[in-house]
Amino acid sequence: MSDQGSAGNVIAAIASFFIPGLGQLVQGRVIPAILFAIFAFGGYAMWFLIAPAIIGGIAHLWSIIDAARFKG
Repeated sequence: MSDQGSAGNVIAAIASFFIPGLGQLVQGRVIPAILFAIFAFGGYAMWFLIAPAIIGGIAHLWSIIDAARFKG
């Protein structure tokens, strides 16, 4: 998983697409996985307030990009 675009990063990005933070968990990064999940699901849970839902969507998108670009 050292090169951007490697198969491991693609799988991690796909996992994060379905569940925010799952890609980071697949990569063995527990703390970022928990943080992405909390921000995304917390924002989605407060969808009726609009601003938290936008923050949740941004956190979800960020988790996908982070999993895809991880070099470790």
